Amino acid sequence: MQHARLAQPDPDHGYCTDDVARALLVDLLHQRELGWKAVEASAARNVRFLAEAYDPASGRFRNLRRDDGAWLDAPGSEDADARALHALAETIASAPPGAVRESALALFLRALPGASQVPHLRPLATLVLACDAAIGAGLKGEVAAVGQRAGEDLWQLFEPSAATEDGEDGPADADAWPWPEGVVTYENELPARALIVGGLRLGRPRMVHEGLRVLDWLIGAQTAPDGHLRTVGNDGWWPRGGLMPRFDQQAISTTSLLLAADTAFEATGLARYQDAMEMAYGWFVGRNDAHAWVAEPSSGACGDGIGPAGVSRNQGAESTLMWLMALEHMRAARRRASRPVLMPRTTQAAREALAAVS
Repeated sequence: MQHARLAQPDPDHGYCTDDVARALLVDLLHQRELGWKAVEASAARNVRFLAEAYDPASGRFRNLRRDDGAWLDAPGSEDADARALHALAETIASAPPGAVRESALALFLRALPGASQVPHLRPLATLVLACDAAIGAGLKGEVAAVGQRAGEDLWQLFEPSAATEDGEDGPADADAWPWPEGVVTYENELPARALIVGGLRLGRPRMVHEGLRVLDWLIGAQTAPDGHLRTVGNDGWWPRGGLMPRFDQQAISTTSLLLAADTAFEATGLARYQDAMEMAYGWFVGRNDAHAWVAEPSSGACGDGIGPAGVSRNQGAESTLMWLMALEHMRAARRRASRPVLMPRTTQAAREALAAVS
């Protein structure tokens, strides 16, 4: 269920496709530690929910569902469409052969056309990630075409600020606003991550470089003077030329930074991105403005964020799933750090971008 009163699910707000897609991604991450058999029933249930969320009339996913199973919207948001596709693509890439993978593949191919025309920043970025995962799993044809189109569209949103930074349309400005919108809101590192992933997939070093540049800007802006993470709060967001609000900080923003830094490290091997991952992970375990743990490892849950009064002890689905996602990525990153650094995606695009940012 979407929301909780403390640790108890709140049926008044029912379910949403966004969170079920996130839960499927967490299943795939838990598979690394527990094996497929331990997560298969949960993954199957989540894929089945996504199949029920798909609305053939619109070709898109519904998002909001009452606790009695009735759907409240048709279609849902672009974010829900893209998140569902991303989770399905990762299932195709990570699940072993069998019923769950086959169901995910069939639903992904059925839903891709309806979700492939998105103009907005975050769903477009998620679509890039979805297509990249699907292509990595061996899908070609229309998937590759949608992935290329989504990558080009995402790049067009950032290209004007990238051109100014490069000096093509004027002198570079150290205080320039590299964001394609007038307000920085939620899950802000997602588009930067998608620029890196899309640039590597398409062989576009300028896309990779811009993704790294925007990510570096976001990391710097959200690093408190003593070095802990202070994410953009949703109490007003961060308008261009204005002050960044401290509250309410949410787990989705923290994990967005961690995942983007993980992607940046894979692309570049630069230690500063490992440091950024540790900073983001620290937010969950007490290194934050509240000086208190947001996550609750003993139960696997996570509070709903940090406000002026401290940590919210309501443990909603989004926050808990973001914590579990961060935890598993951090587990893998620390194992990787104990071994010699290899850069599996050292493509020409990555090498050229790395030369520009090192």
